[in-house]
Amino acid sequence: TNMKKQISKTKNEASVTFSISAEMLNGAKKASVVGEFNNWDVNANPFRIAKGVGSAKVEMEKGREYQYKFVINGETWVDDPEADKYVGNEFGGTNSVVVL
Repeated sequence: TNMKKQISKTKNEASVTFSISAEMLNGAKKASVVGEFNNWDVNANPFRIAKGVGSAKVEMEKGREYQYKFVINGETWVDDPEADKYVGNEFGGTNSVVVL
C-alpha cells in the first residue's frame, strides 16, 4: 500500500491518497487519517474500507509538510509505514510526515 500524491500544476493544492493495509487494520471496521491538515480531527477524514484495505483522499496546500497519524477504531494512533519521514512529537513518540 503506497501513499499517492497528485500535485496540481495550476492550483496551489495537492491531493494525497493515504492507504492503510489489512494488517494494520487487523479487522477494525473504522479508521481515519488525522493531522495538521484537519486539526487532528478523528472524524474529518475517515478511510473507506473495502476488501480489508482502507483509503482516504485529502486536499492540502502544496509546498508544505504536514504531520499526521492513522487512528484505528478511534483510539489506536499509529504511524504510516509509507510516510515520507517521521518527527518526534510531544507525547514521546513520532508523527508521520507527508512532504508536498
